[in-house]
This record gives sequence, C-alpha cells and structure tokens, in this order.
Amino acid sequence: MNGFSALLKRDLKLAYRQASDSLTVLAFFVLATVLFPLAVGPEPAILARIGAGVVWVAALLAAMLSMDRMFQSDYDDGTLELLVIAPAPLELCVLAKACAHWLTTGVPLIVAAPLMGLFLNLDPAGYGTLLLALALGTPSLSLIGAVGAALVLGARRGGALLSLLILPLFVPVLIFGVGAVEAALTDISARPQLFVLGALTLAALALTPWPAAAALRQAVE
Repeated sequence: MNGFSALLKRDLKLAYRQASDSLTVLAFFVLATVLFPLAVGPEPAILARIGAGVVWVAALLAAMLSMDRMFQSDYDDGTLELLVIAPAPLELCVLAKACAHWLTTGVPLIVAAPLMGLFLNLDPAGYGTLLLALALGTPSLSLIGAVGAALVLGARRGGALLSLLILPLFVPVLIFGVGAVEAALTDISARPQLFVLGALTLAALALTPWPAAAALRQAVE
C-alpha cells in the first residue's frame, strides 16, 4: 500500500503540473454539452428530456480523451519498466493510475455536471441522482480504460484503437446512469440503477487490474 500511495501522489503532482490536460477534458465536456441545444433547438421540453443522456454521453467521451496517456509517459521514459520489476504488485500500480485518472478527470466532470444540467433545463429533482450516479459510475470508466490503455500501449494510433476496445464496455454504465436520473425524474426509486452502477464499479475494481497488469508486462518485454 505504500507503493500505491506513493504512485498516486506522484501522478497527482504530475497532473497538477500539467493541469492543461484536465482543463482540456473539462472544456471538451462543456463544449460537447453546449453543442446539443444548438443541434436540436432551444425547446425547454426537449432539452429536459434528453438532458441526462447528453450529460452522461459527454462525460463518457470526455473521460476517454486522456485514457490513452494513462501509462504512455511512464512507457516513454522507462518508468514502467521499473514499476514492473518493483516489489509492489503491478496490479496496485494499475489501481493507483486508474485512481489518479478518476481524481483528475472524473471528479471535475462530476463537479461541472450540475451546471451542464442547468444549461440543458434538467429538472432540479434529478440533480442529486445525477451526481450520485456519476460518482458511482465514473470510477468504473477509469478502471476499464486502464485495461484498454495497457492493451494499446506502444501501438500506432492507439487512441482510435482504444475507443474501439472500450466503448462497448461503457454501454452498461451509460444505460444505468441515464436510467437512474430518468427514474428520479418520474418519481420512481432510482436505487436499483444506483446499486447496479455500484456493482459495476466493484466488479471493475476486482477484475480489471489483472489483465491491465498482464498487458503492461507484455508491453515492456
């Protein structure tokens, strides 16, 4: 766990020094959300109907922007080779990388989500559920993205390949995330959808470090 905390602190410091990456993700989230009203029109009823889906899709796509760089810098400067031979399990290093990615991308998206919901005329009754659904669902995006980032490490045009690999795996998170907000807006309990989102994150937490670590070992050989 000392190795986990040390790597997490290191990645957070690097992200702070390169804050433009996180700002780019946040800017993409805002711009992608703003484009929808321009495309479908400013009708409040239509925006309120699609608001939850728009926020979730924009957050999902924004989170993907930086996933291909999750291990790239360590791969380029040789740090990844040291992590592979370090006493700390490589699976913990994967978890630390995924956690740092979520803290620097997922958390800013969650903070900005209510403002985007207001822009899309989302009913205030759904704000709490939207934030909770994002908090439960976005960590699984970072964990699944870590597997994809490890698989495409060193490949040409890895970003495009990464999208093809992980987008289908994001679909359940998207469905239940939007479903939770829509349930709250129709006075139906959103607990089943939130429980599923939590279960998906727990499953990703238990399953994703192993294939990601195996892919990283393969990449440095």
